[in-house]
Amino acid sequence: MTNYLKILWIIVIKNFKGGFCMKYEINCETLAIIPISNGKSKIIEENDEFIIGKKGSNIINDSCKYFGSSYEGRIKGSKDLLGSSHKLPIIIEEINKIVFFPTSSPRNEGCIWLALNSIDNYERVNKENTILKFTCGKTIEIEIPYQIVDNQILRATRLEALYEKRVKKLKKI
Repeated sequence: MTNYLKILWIIVIKNFKGGFCMKYEINCETLAIIPISNGKSKIIEENDEFIIGKKGSNIINDSCKYFGSSYEGRIKGSKDLLGSSHKLPIIIEEINKIVFFPTSSPRNEGCIWLALNSIDNYERVNKENTILKFTCGKTIEIEIPYQIVDNQILRATRLEALYEKRVKKLKKI
């Protein structure tokens, strides 16, 4: 390996292992995308945590594109299925049932994106905070009221159920 390639490889490893990376696609291990500052986001996965140099909405959009759609297309699909128009959950990828939901308007800088199927349980801490317990055993506390988390989980669950109902209907044809 040339010195240039060794240096490039070390930089890539350092940037990723050191907690900072510019490219990321949501996958089955992604639990949450949490905004931090200056357009950066903290990614929490089942076995790792790191910082991405992008806003959560950009990570969501890039992931939709990676799986063959666009954020706008996923939002339109959610609107059509749910009949609502704000704080919509979206299906990032259908085969593995990767469904994410926002905790506030995705245009809001403080919007957290959570993976529906990775949440095992959630509890009220106080008026403003909720603890999320994930199926992998990780726990995080977010500054989002319990009622908002509960409503968003119900909305995302409804989206997933309506989608599955349509898929089953198509299989019978």
